[in-house]
Amino acid sequence: MTQLADRLDALASDGVKTITFQDIDLPAETVRDQVPEVAAGPLAPLLAEAVTHAFDAADTAWEPAAAAFPSGIARQTSVLALTSSLETLLGSPATAKALANSLNRALLDGLTEQVEQVPLLAAARLEGAVRLAASDSVKPYQVWDILEELPADGPEDFLERLPRVLGVALDCWAQQESRVSTAVRELLQHLSVDENADVDALFELGCDRLRTALSSTDLAHVSRLLNEARALFAAVEAAEEARDDAATYLAVCDAILGFTAHNAIQVISAADRIEQALERRRAWLHGTHQPAWLQPRQAAEAAWSQLLIHLRAAAEQFAADVWMDSWQAVDVVLATYRAARTIQPLGTSRQTPGLATMVEPAVEDGFLRREAFLSALRHAAAHPEDYPGPVFDGAAASAILARIDARESREPAAGDPGDSNSEDPDPDAERERLHRIAPTVLRKLPLPRALRLAQDLSDADLAAVEGIAYDSDVARLRATDPVIIPLLESFLTQLSQHEAFTGDVRQTYTALLTQTLLFLKSRTDLERTHIFGTGKKDDPPYDYRRKPERGQREANEADLQRDFHQWLLSGPLHNIVQVETNNVGMGRADVLVQFGSLRYLTEMKQDPDDNSRAHIESKYLTQEAEYTNTNAPFGQLLVLDLTTKAGGRGTLRVDEIAWLAVHRPRGATTDRLVLAGIVTGNRVTPSTYSR
Repeated sequence: MTQLADRLDALASDGVKTITFQDIDLPAETVRDQVPEVAAGPLAPLLAEAVTHAFDAADTAWEPAAAAFPSGIARQTSVLALTSSLETLLGSPATAKALANSLNRALLDGLTEQVEQVPLLAAARLEGAVRLAASDSVKPYQVWDILEELPADGPEDFLERLPRVLGVALDCWAQQESRVSTAVRELLQHLSVDENADVDALFELGCDRLRTALSSTDLAHVSRLLNEARALFAAVEAAEEARDDAATYLAVCDAILGFTAHNAIQVISAADRIEQALERRRAWLHGTHQPAWLQPRQAAEAAWSQLLIHLRAAAEQFAADVWMDSWQAVDVVLATYRAARTIQPLGTSRQTPGLATMVEPAVEDGFLRREAFLSALRHAAAHPEDYPGPVFDGAAASAILARIDARESREPAAGDPGDSNSEDPDPDAERERLHRIAPTVLRKLPLPRALRLAQDLSDADLAAVEGIAYDSDVARLRATDPVIIPLLESFLTQLSQHEAFTGDVRQTYTALLTQTLLFLKSRTDLERTHIFGTGKKDDPPYDYRRKPERGQREANEADLQRDFHQWLLSGPLHNIVQVETNNVGMGRADVLVQFGSLRYLTEMKQDPDDNSRAHIESKYLTQEAEYTNTNAPFGQLLVLDLTTKAGGRGTLRVDEIAWLAVHRPRGATTDRLVLAGIVTGNRVTPSTYSR
């Protein structure tokens, strides 16, 4: 046994929790020379702790010794030691980045030969290499080559771990490299009739069909692929007990097919089955072991909640003219699939515990984003009275509706200027106006269609269209959002401790909470291109978050109220919830959001004196909590921060402007939980802070 191994063994016996090279207390040259031999043996997991500490602490004195670790792990013969070492190494982004290339070579060299000789070890090595490639720590080409070379017949121990890794490969790269995706699909097809891996292979094939359907732009193609996916998920559910994941996706397929058939009974039945399967799966996963990088993230619950809300609302609206478009259902399902299948191939460092490397399935969604924007725009034009302002006058609303309805027609509608090649006094000027006022619209729509939509609209109306386009885009929760996802997960953990956070309340408040966090994040970005209206016909629009210029009025809570109100009406909940201003009890609740019989109040305040949490809670929380007395014990409080920003008082970070506040009224037995958030106003340009 080497000196290094002796010291590691002694430290472990002494109960040292996290071993560092300093603890080992040997000369750096001695450690460096002995690292490869120890990394190949049973003490490799202990040595991996010292390696990650060196890179996390940027300890350059020990980095040469740490860099020698991959050459030893390549000779590791213990599955347990290899798996444990990889979890430690890949749990540190700094280590994964520093060792990525050498570790990738160590894992892949000779892997195909190991499949027959040491199948479990080969499976663990392949999984580690896929994690590195999925996280973009290395180029994926070597992994792709290995995936193409994998034998269709192999030892049981290797094959039974293969389908999920192949599913990750398809989620990540199916749209990048057809050669690889074809090889992976053929391998899954072969595994689907192999008793060692058939059920998991069928499930991954079902996910592949579903993902492909969600990227299609033709409803007939969507329906065909969904029926294929449905058959695969049904086979999984029938073949193996407790496959609630398959039962959930089977119901998802039935829900979309119910949309295309306008079958309300099928949609509501599918929604009930999804909810039941998710409850069973949540209970089954509790306390069971899964690889950390594949564990479903808690934030995926927000996507499932939104899906269930959409499905039930659609079924209720079946007899009405506002039956939800099938593309909206596809869009919500895509968001749910992405959230549920997001992986975390690398962990988090001690320095940045909230910033994990998350990877979501790669699915082209430009078409669905465009359809979501047009749906929100149609809603605003068809129901301008619902919007604060209102957002459009009658003439503008009629023109917009006509152009949306005619977008697939070759014949121009009334009020439509027709093809972009028709007589146009200054097409260059119109393009410049679009770039200046409505760049998001220009990104979502082809230029001719954007020009047709914008022509004859005033600058103010075009700015309102841009506002809807911008909000519909940033209101989409990405499963990899490094800011919102950690916040959402921490809030859901806290909310889950409350006895009332169950059932419909859990689903609906989660959906509202998600949209409010996205709103707060979007409003911290002062570079957004569109401006806010004031709500008064003769008042020019302006950005209420900025410090007023000479001649402009001071911003107030009514500006925040209008902005949040319009945000909800422009986002994914725009045709699901009722949003209105309301007066409740003895105070003012500025925005009321109703999901059927459940309602949540968002109180708006302004404060020019203090933006600290303690001040906001002591001054406003009691009143907001009172509004929850007659409904679910959850609410929201948004405060427009009008404190002076120059002279050292800058803008808070996103994760500093939102928190869950707890209040229990005197004599009450139930806590009230309120999402408190700050929208920073009175803002100046960043350069002002240095003056």
